[in-house]
Amino acid sequence: MADITVDLPTGPVTVSADWAGGAGGATVIIAHGAGTGKDHPFLTGFSDALVDLGFSTLRFNFPYVEQGRRMPGPATHATATWRSVVAYAREQDPGATIWATGKSYGGRMASMAVAEGLVVDGLAYLGYPLHAPGKPEKPRSEHLPAITVPQLFIEGTNDPFIQPVSQFEEVVETCRNARVVWIEGGGHTFEVKGRKRSASEIGASLAPFVAEFARPAQG
Repeated sequence: MADITVDLPTGPVTVSADWAGGAGGATVIIAHGAGTGKDHPFLTGFSDALVDLGFSTLRFNFPYVEQGRRMPGPATHATATWRSVVAYAREQDPGATIWATGKSYGGRMASMAVAEGLVVDGLAYLGYPLHAPGKPEKPRSEHLPAITVPQLFIEGTNDPFIQPVSQFEEVVETCRNARVVWIEGGGHTFEVKGRKRSASEIGASLAPFVAEFARPAQG
């Protein structure tokens, strides 16, 4: 367990994080979704599987979770947190490549931070929330074409946050360097109807896709 200081416009705050050292060479930073925290079984399963594959991982909370609130704070608070967490990860393993990942909201906030200038080696989204369910007329995608590093979208074909899928595919086409891994029948948390798995197992099942994405630069 570690405490990371984040300088917000309203003043400094501290967020908690968990670092797991791997074989060296690549660090995967993992952000939670809007309604959870860093210790959700989906994320711990994902992290543990990545460590088993030789990666270092860093899971962290956004400030609103530390403050006991359910709803995310301003996006500026989330992007500031991403900057501080990346800086902390570089201190732990200065020579490692840095891969920013996140479940839904956490991944979207990473993409905004990178579009604003945060330097990482790549972005992997665990269910990018293109729009609120049923509101495809309000896509959250304007910043994505500005991102120059590789982007990996891991998406369930039944995820209501990317319906219609054709709209999502058009957004991916606007990105400079992006590809999609489809989880057939998967919803927003990658649950598949008729296939009973724990959240930890589901998270772990996605780790190999991120490992393959990040491994070419792992050394």
